[in-house]
Amino acid sequence: MVSALRHPSFRLFWAGNFLSNIGTWMQNVAQGWLVLTLTNSAFWLGVVGFAGAIPFLIFTIFGGVVADRVNQRRMLLVTQTAMMFLAFVLATLTWLKLITVWEVVVLSFLNGMANAINTPAYQVLVPRLVPRKDLTNAIALNSAQFNLSRILGPTLGGYSMAIFGMAGNFFLNGFSFLAVLFALMRIRYPEQQPRRHASFFLSLRQGFGYLRGNPQMLVLIWMTAVFSFLAVPFLYFIPFFARMQLHTGESGLGWLLAASGLGAVCGSVTVAALGTLRHRGRVIIIAGLFFFSAISGFSLSHVFVLSQCLLLVEGYSAILMISSFNVALQHLASDEMRGRIMSIYATCFLGLPPIGALIVGEASRHIDTGHVLAFMAATAATIFLGFYVFSSPLRQLD
Repeated sequence: MVSALRHPSFRLFWAGNFLSNIGTWMQNVAQGWLVLTLTNSAFWLGVVGFAGAIPFLIFTIFGGVVADRVNQRRMLLVTQTAMMFLAFVLATLTWLKLITVWEVVVLSFLNGMANAINTPAYQVLVPRLVPRKDLTNAIALNSAQFNLSRILGPTLGGYSMAIFGMAGNFFLNGFSFLAVLFALMRIRYPEQQPRRHASFFLSLRQGFGYLRGNPQMLVLIWMTAVFSFLAVPFLYFIPFFARMQLHTGESGLGWLLAASGLGAVCGSVTVAALGTLRHRGRVIIIAGLFFFSAISGFSLSHVFVLSQCLLLVEGYSAILMISSFNVALQHLASDEMRGRIMSIYATCFLGLPPIGALIVGEASRHIDTGHVLAFMAATAATIFLGFYVFSSPLRQLD
């Protein structure tokens, strides 16, 4: 189950990213709490969420093209250093009590831009750190460390914020980047020879044409778009529900986010134990319905323990659904088109939630935030059922 960790470079890279991701989740907890402290508004939570994630819609595909043409280690060193600098700026402004919500928005956008460029380079580098026979295990271990950081980061972040304040979390996140920067300086892998590439726009057009010609992949991309646009934005508003609806503090917020992370870890273990998911079309629909139901229930819940349980279900079902999307697309795409198909998938998955978050934030100025999110989740569930009823390619997906 941990065969990829036998390779020193991957082991070092894995550990560095694990520590850095814990710091990132600690910052996420404090940033949401900071926005609420400054504005007491769900609208501004939506704006900050939009600013931090919209760069994925704009820059992710471009980042993939750049990652194919430059040294990935150097690219990651630049993006990780930029994110470390932004964390220290946020920490300093918060500590000096000079921070405003507009500064949080700008820093969140800049951090999202660096992360959007960082993500493709990260995905390209990982397969070069292990032999092909250990690649699947390396991908699974990366998923495990990310979801484990979702548990540890918010939990530690809640208590750290209670002890050291919000600025303390931002400083700790800044220092956590030293772990991944150290790993990047020490890893060893074979350098690639420069290659000639087709133009970016020609390659992208070919990718979209290939997608239109495969009904199963096309319906999976559309379902990813629905899931990301209508459901994922709910994650940006968990601090709002913690403070306004569940009347809990920083540590309570940490426990809520940790419950979602624990569910995701359990989902990852389930996928790893099953090895191969059969009847993926049905798995996507069933997991999706549980996911949307958990979101609706959480949005209307006023009981802390019930909210934790619903987030556990949310995290578990989300991983089953996302894994099914990812694995199905990887298998359906040809070798020469896989990169382009996965970049389209990543753009939908990471780029649409900020637009949904902005819409929720605006609607919450006129309608109760919980009702808005519950309605969006119910709409997504209805669309998923419609896909299953009317799309034979989805029902045939195995």
